[in-house]
Amino acid sequence: MRDFADTDQFVQDADVIQVKEWLDRKDVLLVDVRETHEFEEEHITGAMLMPLSHFEPEAFPSLPGIRVVVHCGIGKRSEAARKMLAKQGHVQVINMVGGLAAWKSAGFEVEAA
Repeated sequence: MRDFADTDQFVQDADVIQVKEWLDRKDVLLVDVRETHEFEEEHITGAMLMPLSHFEPEAFPSLPGIRVVVHCGIGKRSEAARKMLAKQGHVQVINMVGGLAAWKSAGFEVEAA
């Protein structure tokens, strides 16, 4: 995992190998920010759907002590969601680098329709 500070906020990224380890240990809340039709087509088992098009960072629950990872197809929308959450004070949200594409490239399974 890579941690670094930018101008205003604490930013975290994690690769799919790290996220998979957290999932296997049930040590993470994984949030998929893709659209409903994409999620229904295929998704990571255990991921919670919160589409970016309907995303409300101010309504996102504060989950002290729980690691939260956001992901999408390739990492672009999840990074946008992470930044939106950071502006609302959720600075410990982690972006899964490479998204679902990287997950599948690593050989990890997805649930398919």
